[in-house]
Amino acid sequence: MAVKQELGLFLRAHRERLAPADVGLVGGARRRTPGLRREEVAALSGVGLAWYTWLEQGRVDTSRQVLDAVARALRLDADAHRHVLALAGLRAVADEVVDLAAVLRPVVDGWPGPAVAVDRRLDVVAANRAHRDLWRLSERNLVLLLTDPAVRDRMPEWEPLAQNVFRRFRGHADRCPEDPRTRELLAEFAARRPELACWWECRSVQEFRTTTACVDDRPWTFSLLRPGEDPEAGVLLLSAGGR
Repeated sequence: MAVKQELGLFLRAHRERLAPADVGLVGGARRRTPGLRREEVAALSGVGLAWYTWLEQGRVDTSRQVLDAVARALRLDADAHRHVLALAGLRAVADEVVDLAAVLRPVVDGWPGPAVAVDRRLDVVAANRAHRDLWRLSERNLVLLLTDPAVRDRMPEWEPLAQNVFRRFRGHADRCPEDPRTRELLAEFAARRPELACWWECRSVQEFRTTTACVDDRPWTFSLLRPGEDPEAGVLLLSAGGR
């Protein structure tokens, strides 16, 4: 309830900042409330007055479509719009395409051990030489890399790490079931790793947790750094010697 109230207070504050002229309305001689009236925001948004009132009062949940319409009516900038969606528990759609490889490559190249940058699908967008030398494989996706039989043979405690990565991917796949690349990866995983079908069927999800595992009898600590505004992209860093 507290978050809903924060959303309502945020919308009200921005409503009260706007003058009728800011949104193309003619202001009357007497306006007892600062800024726009609720009925004006409701009309500009295309939502019912009662629903908008309840929204400001923190009494209802609502959809992305409604909040997008309200954001446009209130002339919210991109940062304020994202904040409104976050308060409502919704994920903002990126307003620009970010070149993850360019952004994350300095982190990858500057890491002394193996490091690889991945997007939300766990597709590899940048890798340093130490990463390539360690695995001796050119898989373009972290799930497919860590479930490769050649990798499994080199890791006695392979399964906890691979499941850790797969469950993070499963969380993304559930949120974006119509994404073409995600569907392509699922089909490829099913075709190449049929013995791991139970991983998908059990519907387990989790955020990546720092894990220690041996590769060729050498212990490594696997940690995921998530820089920037996209919580699903990140850099997998390996530190020699374990924790």
